[in-house]
Amino acid sequence: MRMIDRRRFLHFGAASGVFGLTTSRAEQAAVASSQPQASSEQSVKLYGDGLGLTPDDSVKLLTRLAEGGEGIHADSYSNGGVVEELEQAFASALGKERAVFMPTGTLANHLAVRMLAGGPSRAIVQAESHLYNDTGDTVQTLSNIQLVPLAPGRATFTLDDVRMLLDRTSSGRVATPVSVISIESPVRRKSGEIFDETEMDKITAFARQNGIRTHLDGARIFLQTGFGGRSAADYAKPFDTVYVSLYKYFNAPSGAILAGPSALLDQMFHTRRMFGGGLSHVWPFAAIALHYFRGFPERYARAVHVSNEWKQLISKHDAFSIKPIPAGTNLFLLQVRYPDLDLFRNKLAHQDVRLPAPLGDGSGFRLGINESWGRITSSDLAGMFVQAVEA
Repeated sequence: MRMIDRRRFLHFGAASGVFGLTTSRAEQAAVASSQPQASSEQSVKLYGDGLGLTPDDSVKLLTRLAEGGEGIHADSYSNGGVVEELEQAFASALGKERAVFMPTGTLANHLAVRMLAGGPSRAIVQAESHLYNDTGDTVQTLSNIQLVPLAPGRATFTLDDVRMLLDRTSSGRVATPVSVISIESPVRRKSGEIFDETEMDKITAFARQNGIRTHLDGARIFLQTGFGGRSAADYAKPFDTVYVSLYKYFNAPSGAILAGPSALLDQMFHTRRMFGGGLSHVWPFAAIALHYFRGFPERYARAVHVSNEWKQLISKHDAFSIKPIPAGTNLFLLQVRYPDLDLFRNKLAHQDVRLPAPLGDGSGFRLGINESWGRITSSDLAGMFVQAVEA
């Protein structure tokens, strides 16, 4: 028995005609095989961190940016022009003196740890971190800094974990000092779970007192601000350096920002080039990222608000249930009681609402809140979901 007033939702006009209320299996199969072409500039994309711009979308956006206002000022080997504008904007938003463009997050994290360590030593990381799992031992191989993983299976390690490691290290027969602590938050391998903020504050304070430098892998930190109630600058403040991704939700084809003190970063472009990262021209990346960076907190706050209201509305219907990620951010599970999830997905696609592929167990979908949620009202979105299961 449904537990929602269907009529209260369906005020967006002739929805049944749009869905094409089919009854035969042949018609249902036709719907399932006819996903309309996605339009990332208008679609409501209910998964992923960003908008998923196509090459065509990116080219059209760059054309508009180049023809409007002051146009796009080109860089030279990743310095100057719109790249410098982008760096200054991020340095200000993160509360740091300086920011430097990097072609990838892998390089940004590596060069941050390398610079902070100041030579061969050890760096503490999460066992579930991107730096430890997904960068091919780059820090160990290229900079002779050994990564020491803590808290396997967890997003957070504690100050007690750090103390125990340092005690064990200091008791060894050969001195192997820990020079850096790197913390990733949110943690991708833990479905966007936030590193416990109380422990983070204790660890960074302890590190300062003991001469250990700190780095924040904040690839998704501007997403975390939509759920944690703190600004990106507040999260970044206790860390010497912070990295932010430019492609995940600022929609650039690639790129990253590394921010920190001027004394550490003013000459970083030399090291960047030494590692092959001084690309000749990155203005297309920087221009797109800067475009989406401007006004992002406000747009994302609206998207989070819409998602929260939508969750409350959709949970009133017995076909849907929400399963949150503990201490999570923008990811969650939507369980859907419907016999054909591909058909359900295609019905919504014809309303320009995009779902990911169903979960392997057939229970529903893993959804992600990005700024496209702000393109619709919560009641309209809930109404579309109700119509899709009841038609």
